Amino acid sequence: MRTSPPFRADHVGSLLRPQSLLSARENLTGDELRAAEDAAIQEVVRRQEEIGLQSATDGEFRRASWHMDFIYRLGGIGQATDEHITVRFHNEKGDIEFTPAALRVHDRIKLNEPVFADDFTFLRDTVTSAVPKLTIPSPSMVHYRGGPAAIDPEVYPDVEEFWRDLSAAYAEQVRRIGALGCTYLQFDDTSLAYLNDPAQRAELASRGDDAEHMHLRYIKQINAALAAKPAGMTITTHMCRGNFRSSWAASGSYDFVAEALFGELKVDGFFLEYDDERSGGFEPLRYVPKGKMVVLGLVTTKHGGLESKDTLKRRIDEAAKFVDLDQICLSPQCGFSSTVEGNELTADQQFAKLRLIVETAQEVWG
Repeated sequence: MRTSPPFRADHVGSLLRPQSLLSARENLTGDELRAAEDAAIQEVVRRQEEIGLQSATDGEFRRASWHMDFIYRLGGIGQATDEHITVRFHNEKGDIEFTPAALRVHDRIKLNEPVFADDFTFLRDTVTSAVPKLTIPSPSMVHYRGGPAAIDPEVYPDVEEFWRDLSAAYAEQVRRIGALGCTYLQFDDTSLAYLNDPAQRAELASRGDDAEHMHLRYIKQINAALAAKPAGMTITTHMCRGNFRSSWAASGSYDFVAEALFGELKVDGFFLEYDDERSGGFEPLRYVPKGKMVVLGLVTTKHGGLESKDTLKRRIDEAAKFVDLDQICLSPQCGFSSTVEGNELTADQQFAKLRLIVETAQEVWG
């Protein structure tokens, strides 16, 4: 078993909010809400450690969404309250829509204070055996949702200045959170998976972006944010094709971005969605260089049905034809609750899936 992250059995980050916490969010504010969150996080950390996970998150219990709670706390970025972005998600029953408030870059981007600092220190002080992992959205997510229209041209007449400030703010976030003792940080990024979908690239092109090369820009800016990461910190990225109430937004194998993604992105590991045919085959893994880890998201968070160990082992063997088995880990394909609403499964089913991952990893890697 690995003693440094990512671990053979790992998970993406978000977990289903217990009903007590959902009720608290509706009825409490301030210190009372914080106390309810603290209690729920202490319990969910205990459950993760009991199952045998070597890393633990706070389940993102203090957030409404996996990314916007972070992005809105960057200096220079705010909600465009009179404007919304409609995102269409798909599931086996049909389509649903998610319409969050848009963002607006209204001033020079900077980090006023480390985002989620108090959240991380509470998690750090709560774990007993697991490595505390913090998850944040990647810099790409600031741009992908709004594109050029979200950036005030009077603030950034030269878009290169926008990218420099954005990566600098993230670099400072990485440094400051590292100073608090964070050794396991994850950049969540749907954009690099979405770009594999021709429909998503067509949508970007229609708003004026260079969709065929956007992944190269995103890789460049993430690398700039990581250029001075603290010694001893492991940084991974998680890529999925959308996760909202058991629905998804994009499809397509990793082929379009694979060569640049695996060859150039300077992270230590890749959490990859591989739970169904939407993700394509394992062939793109041939581009993963030695020394980088691949965390196969073979266990779905979209429903409660429990996968079989034999199926998971067979798929791991298939992936090992393209990347060395020693570079592979196992996880769910996404979070269980990327937004506060959560996916359509129970807490018992969620923890059964996490336990399955731990047991399967023990049998595969010993």
